[in-house]
Amino acid sequence: MTIQAYLNPDFTLIKKIIFLCLTLALCGVCMGIIYLFSKAYGKKYDARCREEYTKEDFEVRVEKFFEMIISGTCVMSFSCAYVIINHVYELVETGKAVNLTQLENFLVTTWADGKDFVLLFLICFSCVLNSVLDTFIIPLKVINKDEKATMRMLGMFFAIISLIYLNTIGDESQYGPVMMYYLGLMIGRFVYFDASFKDFIDNMKKVFANSPILLMYVLYTFILVFIGFKAEYFLERNYYIVGVFHSELFMLFVVFLVFWGGRLLFKQSKKSSKSTN
Repeated sequence: MTIQAYLNPDFTLIKKIIFLCLTLALCGVCMGIIYLFSKAYGKKYDARCREEYTKEDFEVRVEKFFEMIISGTCVMSFSCAYVIINHVYELVETGKAVNLTQLENFLVTTWADGKDFVLLFLICFSCVLNSVLDTFIIPLKVINKDEKATMRMLGMFFAIISLIYLNTIGDESQYGPVMMYYLGLMIGRFVYFDASFKDFIDNMKKVFANSPILLMYVLYTFILVFIGFKAEYFLERNYYIVGVFHSELFMLFVVFLVFWGGRLLFKQSKKSSKSTN
């Protein structure tokens, strides 16, 4: 068994470019909706400072949306890794996978002896990956740590929704352990040992305040996944979650392009305005 078994050989470079363009276009639509919302929100401010507040509100909401995508990708990476490892283990157990390499034997043995520890390691790895992405690779500096934490929690909520739906439509995978991990983390975020009722209410308010971004992200993902399977870019014979994760990777790459492309354009416009003056 290799990772190639979970990829579609017919998903050629041309098709990947088409799918990337579609992902970029949908991201542009989402950012356009965010801009219109920020513009409407900015009308409550005085006309003299309205443009500044609108720009600031737009930047905050866009970075929250980007954090949502980063968080969702990292969360789904853990879920997808669990599904693939568990699938390989089942194939070995039933005798369908033979002639394993030394590394594959080690992974199968580790999974059999310490499944819970492997799951814990994977979820810790996804958290570290999230921090690396939003701090170094796509440094989101407009939103604060508390806002990032809220979006990460919504990323876990997205994972739970996705896994429940995949179970409903008949995917053969057993997502129970993954959902319980995420559910435990979410409860821990709401009700930690020294939390007061006020803290719980504050966390709930933050979740509801950012729910439109979660909804937009869910629709964005759903459209891409639907088109991906409809156009046969992803394989239905494999687990659906692999297709979802594949879409998340495209979304993450688009965020990278938009973030650094935007920075580059901003620097260029700044240089142009200086030379004009």
